[in-house]
Amino acid sequence: MLDLLFQGGDPLRLCGLASAVLSIYAFFPYASDTIRGRTHPQRACWLIWSVLGSIALVTQSAEGATESLWFAAIQVIWTIAIFTLAIWRGTGPFLNPGDAYILAAAAMGLAIWAVTHDAAHALIITISISMLGGMATILKAYRAPGSETMATWIVSWIAAACAVFAVGSIDWILMAYPLYLLMLYSGIVGAMVLGRSRGRAIEFATARHVPVQTV
Repeated sequence: MLDLLFQGGDPLRLCGLASAVLSIYAFFPYASDTIRGRTHPQRACWLIWSVLGSIALVTQSAEGATESLWFAAIQVIWTIAIFTLAIWRGTGPFLNPGDAYILAAAAMGLAIWAVTHDAAHALIITISISMLGGMATILKAYRAPGSETMATWIVSWIAAACAVFAVGSIDWILMAYPLYLLMLYSGIVGAMVLGRSRGRAIEFATARHVPVQTV
């Protein structure tokens, strides 16, 4: 890996490897907190992300992604690993009502790809429906910020930013997946910050016996 890192000082290679290294590190705290029972991943979300992330990885490869592909590959590996831990230490059912429709939509994207031979269709459908699972985690991060690991999402945000730069050109198909994850991680971190601020406001108001409006 060191040979690749310093070969020619290629900025795209550096960004791609930085996103990969950061992604490798990012989920260690999350996995550790899950094992210890501090973090409680939603089983349904991580199952859906495992399926959709795998599809996105294959479509990114088919569309010609190179340096940014390291980021996508490691993200998928960790997503599957966290889902495996969620089976043991997670919360919620494996499939919520409506998740079957999400999987059906993913299958439809693959079918369209098979017919049109254009991976972009499958990628767009995958990202669109993955956003639904992302919203569930953002809401959970706001309502129960202590059930998520802040360090993981901050480092993942930096990794996603590096992956966007690793694309090396304004190619919206290749940039779509890391850009989506960049926005998702921004939402999760923002929700946790707001959730913690809300919690402190409630504690302060309770201590002073002042009624506070909650969402």
